[in-house]
Amino acid sequence: MDATTSNGNSPATLQLHTIPESPLAAMELPLPSFLCLKRHCFGNSAPGEFPLASFPSIVLHVLTTCDLGPRDLAKLEASDGLLIFMKRANFSPDFELSISEVAALDICQKRAIFKCMGEEERQEIKRKCGGSWKLVLSFLLAGELGCRREKSQALAGPGHSIAVTSKGVVYSFGSNGSGQLGQGTTEDTWQPRPVRSLNGIRIIQAAIGADRTMLISDAGEVYAFGKDCFSEAGLGVQETKLITTPQRVKSLTEIFVVQAAIGNFFTAVLSREGRVYTLSWGKDERLGHQTDLNCLLPHPLLGALENIPVVQIAAGYCYLLALACQPTGMSVYSVGCGLGGKLGHGSATNEKQPRLIEQFGLLNMEPVMVSAGAWHAAVVGKDGRVCTWGWGRYGCLGHGTEESELAPKVVEGLKDVKAVHVATGDYTTFVVSDDGQVYSFGCGESANLGQGDVDENTLIPKLVLSLKETKERVVHVSLTNSVYWTGHTFALTESGTLYAFGAGDRGQLGVNLGDNLTERAEPAKVVGINLS
Repeated sequence: MDATTSNGNSPATLQLHTIPESPLAAMELPLPSFLCLKRHCFGNSAPGEFPLASFPSIVLHVLTTCDLGPRDLAKLEASDGLLIFMKRANFSPDFELSISEVAALDICQKRAIFKCMGEEERQEIKRKCGGSWKLVLSFLLAGELGCRREKSQALAGPGHSIAVTSKGVVYSFGSNGSGQLGQGTTEDTWQPRPVRSLNGIRIIQAAIGADRTMLISDAGEVYAFGKDCFSEAGLGVQETKLITTPQRVKSLTEIFVVQAAIGNFFTAVLSREGRVYTLSWGKDERLGHQTDLNCLLPHPLLGALENIPVVQIAAGYCYLLALACQPTGMSVYSVGCGLGGKLGHGSATNEKQPRLIEQFGLLNMEPVMVSAGAWHAAVVGKDGRVCTWGWGRYGCLGHGTEESELAPKVVEGLKDVKAVHVATGDYTTFVVSDDGQVYSFGCGESANLGQGDVDENTLIPKLVLSLKETKERVVHVSLTNSVYWTGHTFALTESGTLYAFGAGDRGQLGVNLGDNLTERAEPAKVVGINLS
């Protein structure tokens, strides 16, 4: 079988362009033989030719097998001189769809969240995303990238830690005075232990706060344990009780949840349709809904995001960030307390309804991931640039000073780094590059920067050499994001190995340090968990 173009030239090639939702770099691949404009068939009869457009099923098979992204499919349409990819494909049940649209729909159907949607829900998401299955695919892939949805993850919380395997098994360890480990007791645990009461339930996401843990199953169910409140501190107005084993959150049973984020005064959840709901902290100048502080019912986030699907949320001490998916690309909205400029609008003004951060347009930057620290925030762009803003104490913004920034500003110290992940905590920031290297800056208390046993602040990004020496490619970092606890940090590698460093006085590093030690400066493997 000889694949050539109709004019007899050398085999054609197909340029695949990456999208912000895909971690793959752009690459050029040979065009499969049955995706050429014409195909020579040899048998007992004389050679003959027939056009590719006569076999749309073969074309569709190739597009879905290659698992192309939405931008790749759009590029095929834009360069389709023979209208192979744009014209009606006549496939059931929607005969009006083009081959590229059918391919996007088929790829969407491989996603776990999309599989369990009803037809009405799918059409509603399509409408909110701009009327195209390619845009729906963008929405789904962006959520997977920003939240590590259905992938292994480890969260470094305030004094305790949660790890979730790719199979949905949950491990917990560390401080447990409120039952936040879900082990049925209030005793601290110095080594990872599975939460056995969750047997048979596949967990795909976790959120962690002071004395509280929330887990999300693949069925969209939310389980919580620890203090029976929806804010870290409980605000002192709720009569809290302790829950030592995971219990389903009754007020969220009508919402299919895919992500949760816990701030100091509130909790936020994201539905699979891209709708944001908040619980607690609902008075004026807060999150826009006129509810009592004791109210535990979810309320949809009002304003600009009512009809724009959100793919990722991130909660700081008293504010919320939302990464939204629009036909023109990704954008970031913020709401809550603006003290220190952490809402990114050029001022310290509070916002009680979500407001678009316009600075990214001025920077010609498309955000693909957001992170909300206690007092500062960060974003990774499609092009690998990193922006930070908010309070700059201890150099946590990476700009070489301790000055605050009222709007997102590119971290020049990372100009030669293509970032794929960012994590923020209490005046601390970590960045992971596309080659698996890790950089940190900000407060060096408790050695949680990984820069050695000297608790020095770092004002500009600095390579974490101790992680580089492990000779493993890091894919994800999590660090403590609370003003009430000294911090610890997790680094998860591509092979599923988990490294931990920083404060470890309560067992949150997964080991008893012994000899009256309270912290560990050098990353060490967390044993007893397989996150591959």
